[in-house]
Amino acid sequence: MDVTTWLAVAVFAVVYVLIATEWVHRVAAALGGAVAMLLIGATDAEHAFFSAHTGIDWNVLFLLLGMMLIVAVLRRTGIFEFLAIWVAQRSGGRPFRLMVLLCAATAVMSPWFDNVTTVLLVAPVTILVCRRLGLPIAPYLIAEVMACNIAGAATLIGDPPNIMIGSRAGLSFNDFLLHMAPVVLIMLAVLPFLLRFLFRDVLRQAPPRATAAADLRPADAIRDTRLLAVSGVVIVLVMAAFVLHTTLHLEPSVVAMSGGLLLLAVAHRSAHQVVRDVEWPTLAFFAGLFVMVGALVRTGTLDQLGRAAAEATDGRLFGTSMALVFGSAVPSAVIDNVPFVASVSPVVEHLAASVPDGGADVLWWSFALGADLGGNATVIASSANVVVIGIADREGEHISFWQFSRYGLVVTAVTLVIAALYVWLRYFVIAP
Repeated sequence: MDVTTWLAVAVFAVVYVLIATEWVHRVAAALGGAVAMLLIGATDAEHAFFSAHTGIDWNVLFLLLGMMLIVAVLRRTGIFEFLAIWVAQRSGGRPFRLMVLLCAATAVMSPWFDNVTTVLLVAPVTILVCRRLGLPIAPYLIAEVMACNIAGAATLIGDPPNIMIGSRAGLSFNDFLLHMAPVVLIMLAVLPFLLRFLFRDVLRQAPPRATAAADLRPADAIRDTRLLAVSGVVIVLVMAAFVLHTTLHLEPSVVAMSGGLLLLAVAHRSAHQVVRDVEWPTLAFFAGLFVMVGALVRTGTLDQLGRAAAEATDGRLFGTSMALVFGSAVPSAVIDNVPFVASVSPVVEHLAASVPDGGADVLWWSFALGADLGGNATVIASSANVVVIGIADREGEHISFWQFSRYGLVVTAVTLVIAALYVWLRYFVIAP
C-alpha cells in the first residue's frame, strides 16, 4: 500500500476511536474525518460527491430524509401517542412483555419495509410508552433495533445490503424468502431469551407508573383525523412502491421523497415546523461516514481485505462459506455494512464463478448473513442503528457506543453461530 492508503487507514482508525470513546461528538468526528480524507488526497470532490461507489450514497440520504418527513407529519396526528397507550395497555405494565411486543412489531414490519423505515416508525412509539410507564428507554430501543436488523435479513428489501447482493447475484425476492427466512425465524425465536438475559436487571424492576395508561382511551390521543387518513393513504402507497420498486423501476429514495414532500404539501402545517423535526445531525453523520468509507474503497483497502479473506480459504467451498459468514461480520461491525457489501460483492462474485455445478449460491447466502448480522455489533454498523441513536439523542436519551456494543456484540456472536450452523446443515449436510 502507498502512503495515501496508509494515511486513509490512519484517519479512519482515529475517527473510529473518537466515535467509540465519545471524546468528540460522532457527527463532528465523521465530518472531520471526511475533510481529512479530502485533504490527504484519499478522495476528491468528484469521487466524494458524485460517485455511486466511492462517495456519498445520495439514495440512502434521500430515503432517510423522505421517511423523516413522513414521520414528522405523522407525529402531528397523535398516532404515536395512540400506539403508545395501546402497547402499554396490552403489556399490562410488565417490562419483559412490553419488550417482546415492541420487538415483535418491529420484526413483522422490517422484512417488508426496510429496517430504516421500520425504526423511524417504531422508535417514537417506544420512547412515548417508556416515558408513560417510567421505564428506561435505551434497553428497549437497543432491543428493537437488533430485532429489526435480524428480521430485515429475511427478504430482498428488508436490509439494503440484500438489495445489492440480490442485484449482483441475480437472486429474487422468493430466493431470499426460501433461503434466508428460515434461519431468521430461528434467530427471532432465540432473541427473547437473549434479551431477558442481557437486560435482566432492567426487566426485573416494576415500572413506577405501571397503571398510568390503564384508564386512558387510545382514541383520545388522535389530534387530527383528516391528516391521519391522508397520511395513511400516502404510507400505504409508499410501502407498496417499496415492495414493487424493481417492477416500477423507481428507487426507494424517489418513493420516500415523493411521499414525504406530498405529505408536507397537504399537511396544512408550517413547513418550517415539520422540517425542524428532521434528524439533520444523523444525515450529516451518514454523509461524513460515506466519504470516509468511500476513500477506503477508492484506495483499494476494502478490496484488498476481501481478496485476502478469499485467498485464506484456498478455494474450499465450506471454508469459504464460513469465512464469509464470520469474516463479513467483522468489517460490517466496523463500517456501515452498505459500503462494505458494495466493495466486496465483486470479490464474492469472482469466488462464486469458480464454483462448479451451481453450488455458488451458498457463498452469497453466507455473505448476506455475515453482513446483515454484523450490523448489530456497533452503533455505526447499520443504518438503522445510526438512526435510532440519533432519535434517542434528540429526545435527550444518550446511548453510548459501548452501551450499545456491550449488548450488540453478544447478540451478533450468538446469531452468527446460528447462521454458521444453518449454512453447514442446510448446504453441506442435508443437501451437499
